[in-house]
Amino acid sequence: MNPVGVKPSVRGTPTLGLWSATLGFFVGFAAVALFGPTAKQFSDLMNLSPAQVGLLVAIPSLSGSLLRIPFSAWVDTTGGRKPFLVLLGLSVVGMAGLAYLVNAYYPEHLSRGMYPLLLLLGVLSGAGIATFSVGISQVAYWFPQSRQGFALGTYAGVGNLAPGLFSFLLPVALSAWGLAVAYLAWLAFLVVGTLLYYLWAQNAPYFQLRDRGVTPAEAQAQARALGQELFPAGSIRETLVIAARVWKTWVLVALYFTTFGGFLALTAWLPTYWQNYMEMPLVTAGGLTALYSILASAIRVFGGSLADRIGGENTAALSLATLLVGSGFMMGAQSPAPAVLGEVLMAIGMGINNAAVFKLVPKEVPQAVGGASGWVGGLGAFGGFAIPPVMAYFVGLSGTAGYAQGFLVFVVLSLISLALVYLLKRTAQTHPAPTR
Repeated sequence: MNPVGVKPSVRGTPTLGLWSATLGFFVGFAAVALFGPTAKQFSDLMNLSPAQVGLLVAIPSLSGSLLRIPFSAWVDTTGGRKPFLVLLGLSVVGMAGLAYLVNAYYPEHLSRGMYPLLLLLGVLSGAGIATFSVGISQVAYWFPQSRQGFALGTYAGVGNLAPGLFSFLLPVALSAWGLAVAYLAWLAFLVVGTLLYYLWAQNAPYFQLRDRGVTPAEAQAQARALGQELFPAGSIRETLVIAARVWKTWVLVALYFTTFGGFLALTAWLPTYWQNYMEMPLVTAGGLTALYSILASAIRVFGGSLADRIGGENTAALSLATLLVGSGFMMGAQSPAPAVLGEVLMAIGMGINNAAVFKLVPKEVPQAVGGASGWVGGLGAFGGFAIPPVMAYFVGLSGTAGYAQGFLVFVVLSLISLALVYLLKRTAQTHPAPTR
């Protein structure tokens, strides 16, 4: 029992909790760009089909999306530090294997038969992408309600910049050092980032006290004295089940699949598009991909403010209409200028809608916000794995022209998503969300 008037001692601070989680997410999330800038090199040496290239650039997002749900649930039982380290550890193993494979066999002995191993290493490396959901919970438990917006906005905004920066830096490293040394440098970056997270990151006070054997009730009381306001409530399985029974949860999953899954997909696919379709040099292709990825990440902050002012449904409708126009430009682009315009419009539409979706989660599924967030974040991100192979199918079907035709996927997804937003708006008007 803690003596009256004496605050318990815990390690770390909210500020350190925020920046350590942001660092861990940043180094793990960079795996979105793992194969996009290098796909042409692997394709040329291993004689890969367009479908195989599409699967390769998408494969890190498979583990990065599906691991989000169980690892987010794990935070509520143990705090974020252990799940974070497991995910980053898997990424280190995958990246070490990839660096070894490239250094031992590239370029002369890298054969088509090694393609399954390349995919496996991509799955392991992509585990770091799943740190997003872990970090969201870890940061939320450190901060009071009045500072949640700042903390989570900083965390997501800074961490989401990683794929864009790596889409630019990896081609520069490839040009300067070659593929083998570039991947070794990435491995070193990942190892250092993981070690720094290990040294700096601490769980929120409640979880530290529970690790010392303090009872849940007493740990909560002592953590409140230290300023913690949010605590695990009930079973994550229960809240997932409740959210799954609400049809609006699946509408929000579809919206997030279109724009956040689309964001992951295009960050991986655009380097191949710019090199193979527009015949851009590797570094230029990386720079244009970085433009897309960084813009889509940065504008998410504006999207949240816009949703506060005009409502989540209206914001989603405007952003999806922008995405639709941008997709049309990409389908018709025969030269770089309209393609760049289309890319910018798609980035704006996706980034703003990503913010609008999480504005809508507590409004549309107030009875199970945590469970709905798990489904939306996990299954929505699955678009990053599912979309690139579909776009690659158009390349296999039509050759080079298929790079433009593949953006039909986003035209269709935008139209479906707009119809779903209209449905949300109609039902919201008929059945308003409960007020607090």
